[in-house]
Amino acid sequence: MHESRWPRRIRHWSISLPLAVALAACSSEAPPAGEQAPAEAELEAPLPVMGPERVVLGFGDSLMAGYGVEPDQGYPEVLERSLRGRGINARVIDAGVSGDTTAAGRQRIAFVLDNAGADIDLAIIELGGNDLLRGIAPEQTRENLAAIIEEVQSRQIPVLLLGMRAPPNMGADYVSQFDGIYPALARQYGTGLVPFFMEPVFDQPQLIQPDRVHPTAEGLELMVAATVEEVAAELPQN
Repeated sequence: MHESRWPRRIRHWSISLPLAVALAACSSEAPPAGEQAPAEAELEAPLPVMGPERVVLGFGDSLMAGYGVEPDQGYPEVLERSLRGRGINARVIDAGVSGDTTAAGRQRIAFVLDNAGADIDLAIIELGGNDLLRGIAPEQTRENLAAIIEEVQSRQIPVLLLGMRAPPNMGADYVSQFDGIYPALARQYGTGLVPFFMEPVFDQPQLIQPDRVHPTAEGLELMVAATVEEVAAELPQN
């Protein structure tokens, strides 16, 4: 039995997704003789942080909570640094709870919003993976996510939905129904959408922890890089 305390990290997420096990060949080309690769700081200098504070709520399961990585390496923490590096005065609240299904998220979303301690400018919703593990009917997953979105939007908070995809071994009908949940909800409620949150890492075994489920710190960096523009676009501009 796993502890279900919010809001700090609980280091377990039970979903098991089939991940590719064959490493793709990769190579890096060295700079010509006499030349040095530019330093990282020279490639992209951070912008000065300006404007009012923008508070982002990261609401999800262990992919949000940062299972198996250091406290400053989770998605919310890396996202906050990335947004601030773009000059956005962002603060990202980590409200991920490992093992959460959409039903569990539905039960706690009002409590989280009531106790956030700040006005939320954007809620990122990332749930559904544990529903896959338990074989929960897609219509139940959709109903729960819809209720979460409605609760958030009732407070005039915009939503960015981070989608998941079902593995092929769930069967064609299940895959079709589950994968359609996120774009359908985004259309229905006018939310932002990242179609597949794990897109940068799901077929890259070197970016997955030994449990073959959770991204490494490097993988989370790539997941932030792939989604930070969508997050920034959903934030108030003034």
